[in-house]
Amino acid sequence: MALACLLVGAPLGAAPSPVAPSPAALEAALNDPAPTSLAAVFEPGPGFAPAELEARRAALRERFPDLRWQVAPGTPLNDGRPTLEISVSGSRQEGPTRYRMVANERVALHSHGDRFNGQDVIRESSLVRSGSKDLAVTLVLPDAVLTGQRYDLDVVVDEPLDGAVLAGAVAAVAPSQLLQSAMPELQLEALGGGGIFKTVQAPRDPGSQTWAVLLVHPDGIVTATKRVRVVADKAALAP
Repeated sequence: MALACLLVGAPLGAAPSPVAPSPAALEAALNDPAPTSLAAVFEPGPGFAPAELEARRAALRERFPDLRWQVAPGTPLNDGRPTLEISVSGSRQEGPTRYRMVANERVALHSHGDRFNGQDVIRESSLVRSGSKDLAVTLVLPDAVLTGQRYDLDVVVDEPLDGAVLAGAVAAVAPSQLLQSAMPELQLEALGGGGIFKTVQAPRDPGSQTWAVLLVHPDGIVTATKRVRVVADKAALAP
């Protein structure tokens, strides 16, 4: 999920110099339900298709009808490029169960004129909860790792289980699933501790790696995704 649930990020690297984005204009366009609203702030660019963004936004609104985006200026990158902090939240009701979603993203957008035509995602995650209360869960994953690096993937239930049975699963999300905002098939297993604790390995080539998590607890279900940038240079770990 990107542009908190819409954009699929490209790796950081050489790109057109971005102009300072307008958070207010982008927020207004994202929250405008008109099919043409995104055309006011986006135009096609290399690897960047506004029509795909609109299709994904429409699909996301079908799942969470009350979606609301918020956009604010973020901390500039080390090379001076401005960034945006984008968040989106929404909910849906299925029978007696209410699902609540929140996603967050830090992104640098690129433009040669008055519309954005490219972007770099620096940080991205999403969380969907069900149940009568928000199960306190912390997803512990780095924002960036080196190519081929082994790193920890931990999903921690922050409160004592008090005898509750916990089941969960984690899997990598394929690029095709990212384009469709789809989750991989996850096989639940009983968890002996208070969460999921794994060591995983980054790809050998720069790019990104996205993980999907599913936790089932008597208080509800939690699904989460987290994007990890994969870089070849240590200097790119903290852009």
